[in-house]
Amino acid sequence: MSDRDPQPVERQLPTEEARDLLALVRDIAQREIAPKAAEEEDAGRFPREIFTLLSESGLLGLPYSVDYGGGEQPYEVYLQVLEELAIARLTVGLGVSVHTLASYALASYGTKQQKVEHLPAMLGGGLLGAYCLSEPSSGSDAASLRTKAVRDGDSWVIDGTKAWITHGGIADFYTVMARTGEDGPRGITAFLVPGDAPGVSGAAPEKKMGMKGSPTAQVHFDGVRVPDDRRVGEEGQGFSIALSALDSGRLGIAACAVGLAQAALDEAVRYATQRRQFGRPIADFQGLRFMLADMATQIEAGRALYLAAARLRDAGRPFAKQAAMAKLHCTDTAMKVTTDAVQILGGYGYTADFPVERYMREAKVLQIVEGTNQIQRMVIARHLVGPEGR
Repeated sequence: MSDRDPQPVERQLPTEEARDLLALVRDIAQREIAPKAAEEEDAGRFPREIFTLLSESGLLGLPYSVDYGGGEQPYEVYLQVLEELAIARLTVGLGVSVHTLASYALASYGTKQQKVEHLPAMLGGGLLGAYCLSEPSSGSDAASLRTKAVRDGDSWVIDGTKAWITHGGIADFYTVMARTGEDGPRGITAFLVPGDAPGVSGAAPEKKMGMKGSPTAQVHFDGVRVPDDRRVGEEGQGFSIALSALDSGRLGIAACAVGLAQAALDEAVRYATQRRQFGRPIADFQGLRFMLADMATQIEAGRALYLAAARLRDAGRPFAKQAAMAKLHCTDTAMKVTTDAVQILGGYGYTADFPVERYMREAKVLQIVEGTNQIQRMVIARHLVGPEGR
């Protein structure tokens, strides 16, 4: 390695334990995840064994209480773990973020008995979760969801279809938002549904332009009977639980976006310092040097933004506006940086022989998931000037 090759990200971490944790994550990422990433993404293969390894290593429950098998790490640390995983392979980083999102409702709103019964397996027992809010006809307008849960004695019967579900069809548990009452946000309740419950089925995975190794599918609930002790929170509280989960989940997407952009920058630097034209490395040409400088600056700004939001969350202060800002900026940055990386590699960047074309395809979905970037702008504006139509 020459002294001009890309170096690991310099991180500001609060404890020695956190530094050891990031070293472990980097080792797993470089040894187990990155070497197979391109081949498995091309084949559309989901690396379930990697998630088993992450669970065994205590990396699937980092933000949650040690009392229930979590790592009790601040979001400031957890998000940097996600970034490192996403540098190696976005399917893995995003998958851990989604699993954390799926575990949020029970960890934050469940009863002590529910936590004792379910959380240890969810956080460290090898299970994989999915989060079910969106539907075929309710994406950004999530409060209009139609999946219904009807009480039948001490149980609920769930019928409906969820759409765009990461880990759909392969998850061991689903956190499901279903309508139990009136139209609108106040009639929605959250449920923890086992993936093998009778009546739960996954459709064929969507054929996507990127992240082919991460299954995204509709999930059908056909007369699924769930006992009332798997209802999370109060009846009618589901939508507020969902929004609270998404505030934290958006920080996960922001961290993954920064990781993807960092991977693209690293590849662009590596190529620019090795590729020679007109008798010298193309990194010597000012036009490319300025592109690389802009890419690095945008990435550092995104990292600072998501960490600032994380520190607000860790301090127990409001952070919804900053989470929306981080998701917006970081995912737009990932799209710009990956596109520029393709440009720096020229014709080679457009081929599957180099990873930057995959990074560019993967970046696009980050501007869409967990609230499109247009929705993020609406959230930010509401914090600035109040709701629309006052």
